[in-house]
Amino acid sequence: MSGPDSGPEFYAGRPRPGRPDDLLNDNSNTERAAYGVVPGVVGANASEPVPPETLGGLVREFSKAAAEMAVEFGKGCRDIVRQSLGNRDSVLVRSFGKVRDSYLGKTVTRLRGKLRFINEYLPEDKEPLHAWSVIVFVSFLAFAALYVNRESTVSSPTPEIKKIYIHPPSAARIMLPDGRYIAYKEQGVLADRARFSIIAPHSFLSSRLAGIPGLKAELLEEFGVRLLSYDLPGFGESDPHPNRNLESSAMDMLLLADAVGINDKFWVVGYSSGSMHAWAALRYIPDRLAGAAMFAPMVNPYDSIMTREERRRTWEKWARSRKFLYFLARRFPRFLSYFYHRSFLSGKHGQIDKWLSLSLGRRDKALIEDPIYEEFWQRDLEESIRQGNVKPFVEEAVLQVSNWGFSLADLKLQKKQRGKGVLNWLKSVLSAAQEEYIGFLGPIHIWQGMDDKVVPPSMTDFVHRILPGVAVHKLPYEGHFTYVYFCDECHRQIFTTLFGTPQGPLDITIEVDQSTLEGNTEEQEEVALGDSVPAQAKT
Repeated sequence: MSGPDSGPEFYAGRPRPGRPDDLLNDNSNTERAAYGVVPGVVGANASEPVPPETLGGLVREFSKAAAEMAVEFGKGCRDIVRQSLGNRDSVLVRSFGKVRDSYLGKTVTRLRGKLRFINEYLPEDKEPLHAWSVIVFVSFLAFAALYVNRESTVSSPTPEIKKIYIHPPSAARIMLPDGRYIAYKEQGVLADRARFSIIAPHSFLSSRLAGIPGLKAELLEEFGVRLLSYDLPGFGESDPHPNRNLESSAMDMLLLADAVGINDKFWVVGYSSGSMHAWAALRYIPDRLAGAAMFAPMVNPYDSIMTREERRRTWEKWARSRKFLYFLARRFPRFLSYFYHRSFLSGKHGQIDKWLSLSLGRRDKALIEDPIYEEFWQRDLEESIRQGNVKPFVEEAVLQVSNWGFSLADLKLQKKQRGKGVLNWLKSVLSAAQEEYIGFLGPIHIWQGMDDKVVPPSMTDFVHRILPGVAVHKLPYEGHFTYVYFCDECHRQIFTTLFGTPQGPLDITIEVDQSTLEGNTEEQEEVALGDSVPAQAKT
């Protein structure tokens, strides 16, 4: 905006402040007028005032001046280098002068003389030395690119991209009290013969089909184990939850156990990011759990009780792209849908380490390239994304890095603090109540691969610091997948650690009261004798 003292009318007939013309004297104005250039005149009409310069014009002029200064500065540096290193007394000339006099140098000089005629085809405004150096460099890059492309095409042809296939629904489902359906899969012995029951929530980008990957039915029968895995809300064939959190996840697990007839305590198994649902079960339904088995358990990487060193040792193992995904999940979760639609929701199969930005060790890389794992992974993925909805995946990612609603320290076994005051003291004296404990009373086992770069061992060290009673089984040379996936010996070791010596399923026997059976026999004999007496009288 222009005020009353800043418009064109105000400067009519007056010198304009801040203009380059103000620095010119009358003689320079006269000379400019002689060439048809008059200050303050636009075109041929000398009566029109010059409009004030805009900010954009000033910026452009300043940029041009800065560019010219940079060019001149570069030329000055070039001249200095030439004068310092290009004269006869410089180190370069003295060093390369000997080479020039050698046989190789003379050969190069003769070759340059024979090829000098090619310089005639170069542009006239280009130096031959500068032009040929650029030509040679570009040619080298072009031939290198062609060679690499040819080698990659011949040696490793691009595999055909397999499209995702959505299979027909096949899961058993139960209806929860709120009207939602939850899908589950049952393995092992029947409910009435189960010696142990296990419930396994799956990890991110997985489904109920995962369970414990590669677990043999014979091993479940040998230990008398009933294994149940289920689809998290919005995954597979389970309905989404409108207000999902970790407490609701624990309640879903409890309702599933009641619906399928698990009346006793059961074990919960957590693997990778699925461990946060196992942690939630330990917090919210501890009375229904017999114990917990964790494999590379994930915790909140932003947990406030983590020390700076523990956080550093964890984050340094992750790629920048994975750190960026965690940042988005914590600060801008809506942007995750863009990356998910370009990866596992694109309708085409790919590699899990590329999709989730996972850093894998040597053994993990070899495992995911195995055809058996690839077939299992693709089927599990297809079931996980069956609904095609990105919201459950975003919710799962946000749950991982947000406030869980509880701390791992809440699971620590400790005495319950009594309230202060005279009334609480009198109550404790009169009732003579025993010491009450809070936290989880059962066993917690953690198996951690020491070469795991997805869930670094520093996370397990953090858990062990907070929960000293946890039994940690460190696995040298094992990665994130190698101990859990398709390892019969590993599965046997796990079951032996949890359940001891295998005893098989429970025997279903019907016990009969012998005294009752003898009494019934005597009554039947008396009835038989009574019937025979009238028959003899008739005869």
